[in-house]
Amino acid sequence: MIEHTETIDEFLTRHSADVEDAVREAAAAEIMPRFRRLAAHEVDQKSGPHDLVTDADRKAEQYLTEALGKLLPGSVVVGEEAVHANPATYEAIQDDAPVWIVDPVDGTRQFVHGDSGFCTLVALARRGVVLASWTYAPARDQLATAVRGGGAFLDGERLHAGPPAPGRDLRIATSHPDYTTDEQKRALLSLWTDGVAPRACGSAGLEYLAVARGESDAVAFSWEAAWDHAAGLLLVEEAGGAHLTLSGEPFRVTGGNALPFTAARDEATARRVVELLSEPYPWIR
Repeated sequence: MIEHTETIDEFLTRHSADVEDAVREAAAAEIMPRFRRLAAHEVDQKSGPHDLVTDADRKAEQYLTEALGKLLPGSVVVGEEAVHANPATYEAIQDDAPVWIVDPVDGTRQFVHGDSGFCTLVALARRGVVLASWTYAPARDQLATAVRGGGAFLDGERLHAGPPAPGRDLRIATSHPDYTTDEQKRALLSLWTDGVAPRACGSAGLEYLAVARGESDAVAFSWEAAWDHAAGLLLVEEAGGAHLTLSGEPFRVTGGNALPFTAARDEATARRVVELLSEPYPWIR
């Protein structure tokens, strides 16, 4: 538990492992016992047939909300399922209090279909700045962590994204067509060009991890929900990568971004992707 005189940096030095334990315990208690064992009544739709929520999402978020709040008194939790129930809770990201940004099961569709490509995402932010993140893929037993200014790590090994190999098509994961409007599809179509190999994304958190590891060159996404992006953006940054919106500015977890946006292995690649995304919008040049 944080002391009254303790700074956020000191809290992270002392308690990062406790946060990691909370993430692992939430997955062990509420997610993995339901993996490939979901009953029909444990799966619901939110906005439509491609926007699913399960008992694992709800219960893991409840677990993390309680555990993280105890670790850092005075903090607030902005979780995907709580915001769905009460959209006003999202506004806490703008406030002065430290905020935990939580996606209990990122890649719910994969989880529902028994695919291991899902993860739990936790980020700690304050005044719109992401300070630390945890990306845990429980079915693969992989944990990636990042602390601002302290580097990015996967299972204890430091991550260095590095630039893409010269002469090879850029491998870019894009917003899945099932989750995009017609206008967003048209914007992302600019990536279907020579020198680029786009594909539909899976779990956003795991796509960010692939960029941080240098397995993928970039992502190009068309939505802003902080729980999908906060943890991964810091992971990519601390691995040496960069992120830019359509306006050429870094992505802000507080919102108001010019979309689509990208996160890439290095700044040059990020700028190249933004140039491509801007082509349908010549007035942004």
